[in-house]
Amino acid sequence: MMFADKPTLPGDRVTLRPVGPEHVEGLWELVNDPETGRLTGSHAKPDHEAIKRWYASRGEHDNRLDLAICANDQDGAYVGEIVLNDLDTDNLSCNLRIALIGPRVFGRGYGGEAIRLVLRHAFTTTPLHRIHLEAFAFNERALHVYRKAGFVQEGVHRDVLRWDGKWHDSITMAVLAPDFKVREI
Repeated sequence: MMFADKPTLPGDRVTLRPVGPEHVEGLWELVNDPETGRLTGSHAKPDHEAIKRWYASRGEHDNRLDLAICANDQDGAYVGEIVLNDLDTDNLSCNLRIALIGPRVFGRGYGGEAIRLVLRHAFTTTPLHRIHLEAFAFNERALHVYRKAGFVQEGVHRDVLRWDGKWHDSITMAVLAPDFKVREI
């Protein structure tokens, strides 16, 4: 499968590493941060043991790539995760999702670099043609970063998230391998 290899991807700001038990406490902080919960639309109440099992098992899956975002300027501290999942091998497509640990790491360029590293890896080492994602319309910071990385808006899903009694739209975006490769030249 496309994601059997679990690489370490070094960058200037971050290094992406295969997730494992050593990242559990970082994920625990991430899933318990109220702002991260709002930005990801997560209503779930996290369970520490389930999170341990989850990160311990990610390396076993060759149909997804789960990477910890580790900040180079923080001695490699976990600051989030980036994932390629929902692999469709027939159509050479997958989903991308990313979450940072919370406002204390927002605005430092970690997410943008992580996205560029994953896209470069995916489009140069696999036959993937399309990578898509969704973001809530109120998450203007993320939408800006996605556009900067080459994602193009494809549509709007109306009223997909009910948060604090209000409905919010979701924006669907995608980047294609040929477009990304042109941007990389």
